[in-house]
Amino acid sequence: MKVLVATDKPFAPVAVEGIRKETEAAGNELVLLEKYTEKAQLLEAVADVDALIVRSDKVDAEVIEAAKQLKIVVRAGAGYDNIDLAAATAHGVVAENTPGQNSNAVAELIFGLLIYANRAFFSGKAGTELKGKKLGILSYGNIARHVARIAKGFGMEVYAYSRKQDFVKEGVQPVGSAKELFEKCDIISLHTPATPETKKSINYDLLENIKKGAVIVNTARKEIIDEEGLLRLMAERTDIKYLTDITPDAVDAFTALEGRYYATPKKMGAQTQEANINAGIAAAEQITAFFTTGDTTFKVN
Repeated sequence: MKVLVATDKPFAPVAVEGIRKETEAAGNELVLLEKYTEKAQLLEAVADVDALIVRSDKVDAEVIEAAKQLKIVVRAGAGYDNIDLAAATAHGVVAENTPGQNSNAVAELIFGLLIYANRAFFSGKAGTELKGKKLGILSYGNIARHVARIAKGFGMEVYAYSRKQDFVKEGVQPVGSAKELFEKCDIISLHTPATPETKKSINYDLLENIKKGAVIVNTARKEIIDEEGLLRLMAERTDIKYLTDITPDAVDAFTALEGRYYATPKKMGAQTQEANINAGIAAAEQITAFFTTGDTTFKVN
């Protein structure tokens, strides 16, 4: 079987070596398409491959149609909205992600953002501490679990609102609604996946319930934020801060909120050497399992 790693932002060399070792040990061939600049290059590269590993690269219907032999595509990471699941299903292609492999990296970034913002963006002005603050987690999954763990180390009170409440056994306190979470907590960390149901779910009607002086952190997806609603709230409430590693569409409007908004230069929650290696090798291992035993444990379509 021929396995293609297609990444416009390449894996670290040690991750590529790990992917190669896993792939070739299973008797498969590994080919690389790194730092490509045009979609045409990707369309050409997928023409004769059986498996595809990507990071944030777009695998849309055109790519899947061009990959006549493709049987499985794995997104090395948790989110998979860069893969057209309907097109994959229509062509009999299994789509998978690698949940949990970059969770700690994202969680650590969240606290880096929080310390930076709570210390007045390192301006020299007096800031606030995290100890004793109430942290609210919206949607509780792999990343949220690490966020809760770290928060407890800071001496924070941790609350969550999610469909599943298995977090209670981990010492996280449940609330009855997203509205209650926003009313109660000093910091809201968003972990909602991007789905048709959650698009723009963080809207003005929800946001207007937020506690005075609260901080919102979004390392999930841009699509869940109703930017117009958030900007309206921040115009009315000069006590609110918004932190993210996702460049918003209305970037100029947010940037104008000096001292109350910060975004990393690019989405970088998973940008650590460890996460890079873990996700890449996990993707290769899942492909090996798929071809060897038909395993589809991490199938998302």
